[in-house]
Amino acid sequence: MRLRVEFTTEPFDLDEAPAHAVVARDVVTGAELDAVDVGPFGNTAEGDAEQVLGAVAALLRESLQAGATRVSLQVNVIGETGAGEGGAT
Repeated sequence: MRLRVEFTTEPFDLDEAPAHAVVARDVVTGAELDAVDVGPFGNTAEGDAEQVLGAVAALLRESLQAGATRVSLQVNVIGETGAGEGGAT
């Protein structure tokens, strides 16, 4: 199964990226995920369910430890690994 995760961390800082946001982005970009897109107001990544779920657990743990007071995320099933459109990893 393939998943897509979308997430943001708070509190926001418009002057520079807070430590919790940097940590969360580092976790996702360092994981073995596909189609990682990081931005100032939201981040997305796709991949195999096990990799996405592992990355989500790490980003929650590490961003909260780095000062996040809120983590908003959404996880969607986008297909089966290795089958159909977007299935190659």
